[in-house]
Amino acid sequence: MQIDLKYGPRGLTVELPHTAGFAGILAPKPVAALADPAQAVAQALEAPMDAPPLSQLARGRGSACIVISDITRPVPNRLLLEPILAALEAAGLAREKITILIATGTHRPNEGAEAERLVGPAIARGYRLISHRCTHKDEMSSVGTLAGGVDVLINKTYLAAELKILTGFIEPHMWAGYSGGRKSILPGISSLDTVKYLHGPRIIAHPNVEYGVLEGNPFHEAALAAMAQAGADFIVNVTLDGRQQITRIFAGHPVAAHLAGCNFLADQCIRTLDAPLDFILTTNAGAPLDCNLYQTTKGMIAAAPAVKPGGVILIASACFEGAGSADFQRVMDMMDTPQELLARLMAEEFFIPDQWCAQEICQVLLRNPVWLHTAGIEPARLKRYHFQPVPSIENAVTDLLARFGPDARWAVAPEGPMVILRAGQMS
Repeated sequence: MQIDLKYGPRGLTVELPHTAGFAGILAPKPVAALADPAQAVAQALEAPMDAPPLSQLARGRGSACIVISDITRPVPNRLLLEPILAALEAAGLAREKITILIATGTHRPNEGAEAERLVGPAIARGYRLISHRCTHKDEMSSVGTLAGGVDVLINKTYLAAELKILTGFIEPHMWAGYSGGRKSILPGISSLDTVKYLHGPRIIAHPNVEYGVLEGNPFHEAALAAMAQAGADFIVNVTLDGRQQITRIFAGHPVAAHLAGCNFLADQCIRTLDAPLDFILTTNAGAPLDCNLYQTTKGMIAAAPAVKPGGVILIASACFEGAGSADFQRVMDMMDTPQELLARLMAEEFFIPDQWCAQEICQVLLRNPVWLHTAGIEPARLKRYHFQPVPSIENAVTDLLARFGPDARWAVAPEGPMVILRAGQMS
């Protein structure tokens, strides 16, 4: 079999055997991309879900803030922003009263040429474009509390705007169930102190904090509560295909439009196997998501439900930026064993930003060995982090078939976390 894997910006083609136990290629159902996405966005702004048209909402407003995703997300920002900005200005808003706020969450700011790549040169030079900085407390204001009295601290620039618009895209998400909507607020433009609660060890370990789950998911519920307290007037979210082309637009009420997008994706993305696998070959969906090991956690977690305890997750991820932030590396460097580090995290011995993905890695490694093919991280470091380095995907599959036997059950998920995997029990 010749299979194209999402890997870095160009992909990776592998030649694999078709054995008796091969359970198939697991990918979302194909959905045609929109023929004229720009026109479709403009139409969605005028005929939104459960909300007045954006042009109507904008009338009489003295200022607006449009929240966009950061550089780690493949959102077609310019395509979304151009009709949004046109609608605001046509409604009487001066462009100097419009701010585009990059929802970096706890990631680094996107500035200079990087910010220009996000929105295009004309928008970058013609509008106020700023990055959220979660550690700058003077740039936050409290809008309420979450469970246990946790302060909801939100970006002041956003709060000061008379019209609040959220943009982004909806995809399966390892904690929120699905991305988009309320995630633009929390964690997107929240203080690190508030994100610390949302990404705390107890929430991350909750059984309903997983791909494709909204009901009873405390991560989703906390983000919804934060959005309600901060306020949001309108969202423009999209779904994308494997080529990062727009397949649908969900614009309008921040809750209703987002839920419609989640329901659409559930029908496309959830795949249920009749029994768990001995091993799976997966990815982290290619660039920009497989930029580093921190983000690659998503592919590992997405694959785990399809694999039996002790089964192997073989993942290809370019990690062209290396392991991730200095904080994430600091936590990973503390790992003597996954058991020991997870125990320390659950005991809340310390708090280091980005520790949440280290926690997820430990949780996966305690159940499933992870074999990692990457050009971005040296093998010695992978071994230090308890991964098995894989120079060749083809040789690794051969080794796994020898390990589990010629009739081993296995599958390939070439788009990684873009498919939500479930598995029944072995009979």
